Amino acid sequence: MPPQIFRKGLDLKHEVAGALRASYHSDLIEAVKAANFEYASGRLTVHLAREFGFCYGVDRAVDYAYQTRRRFPNRVVHLTGEIIHNPHVNAELRAQEIRFLSDPGESLDRLSPEDVVILPAFGVTVDLLQRLEQRGCVLVDTTCGSVLNVWKNVRRYAEDGFTSIIHGKYWHEETRATASQALHTGTGHYLIVLDREEAAQVCDYIRDRGDPDRFLARFAHATSPGFNPDRDLLRIGCANQTTMLSSESLEVGEMFRAAMRDRHGDAELPSRFRAFDTICSATQDRQDAVRALLAGHSLDLMLVIGGLNSSNTCNLARICAERVPTYHIANPQGLVSASEIRHKPVGRPDEVITTGWLSPSGAVRIGLTSGASTPDNLVGTAIRRLDELVNDTQDPRRTTHGSS
Repeated sequence: MPPQIFRKGLDLKHEVAGALRASYHSDLIEAVKAANFEYASGRLTVHLAREFGFCYGVDRAVDYAYQTRRRFPNRVVHLTGEIIHNPHVNAELRAQEIRFLSDPGESLDRLSPEDVVILPAFGVTVDLLQRLEQRGCVLVDTTCGSVLNVWKNVRRYAEDGFTSIIHGKYWHEETRATASQALHTGTGHYLIVLDREEAAQVCDYIRDRGDPDRFLARFAHATSPGFNPDRDLLRIGCANQTTMLSSESLEVGEMFRAAMRDRHGDAELPSRFRAFDTICSATQDRQDAVRALLAGHSLDLMLVIGGLNSSNTCNLARICAERVPTYHIANPQGLVSASEIRHKPVGRPDEVITTGWLSPSGAVRIGLTSGASTPDNLVGTAIRRLDELVNDTQDPRRTTHGSS
């Protein structure tokens, strides 16, 4: 008997609405939005991006997780791993005794049909899904619709004999899940490229061939089993991890289009190359909003809030850092003091402490955005903390628009 799979919620949306509001809502953020996305207090002005924080897919995934816990109060509920890349949200789920199969001591092999397993917003690989189905667990699938759209196209590439070139991070859950879709026919292949530099190396090989052994050594971590560059780069289709920097994904696609045209000519291009826009609309909206914020205001610095391993948050920080001093903090606790901030610099893997980040006098104008996995209450708390630090007060409510 096939396992029970919930893909459209568990009909408990209204029952969990209060708990979700208590965990993630911010009255202050609602007030800031109503005030033209601006917060003013003393010498501090915060300009909030018009699109930020929880996207539809993340909101849906978290909602489904809460519904699952409510629907199965007496069963063991698992997540395959982080539901999204935000420590606060994952901690809230752990507090509800939802267990993570990625934690030490947990094992998929011990699951039984009585267990409930939530699939994260990133999705899971075909192999993992099959293993879960074999265990007979109840499954709650929160995979984002934008990710499912990419999978559909990657499967189509494989069916038509095209290798999927995926712009993404080979270690990221979403990219691994997407790559697995290319293998579903048994004959499909994929190649993952991280950035323009790696794309350029592949494009050079397409144009001039090269040493296949060196190529395979370079991309050993990012190719499908049995990948043969001389065979598998003759017909390619582009896709991407949905949270990558949109401008870079589009440029990577054009790089491959040009390489295939140079190798095969214009007449053969339609039969050799395919591309489609797989940047999710929420990612695009947040990137566009932060560009508009940077263009529309004179800022002293940008603050970007979100998980340090969140791809879409890191890309927001990349955009901002090109224009103004930018600090990517995991949560409001990164705002250590008026003289110190704990943040992740763009392009660096770890947090650092930077001093002298905040002007001790005069007007302070800060731009603020957050990644698609960041709830509003963290953004509201960050604004409160900024008010304390800039205005040297522990009671910022005196001139603000509401509570966090």
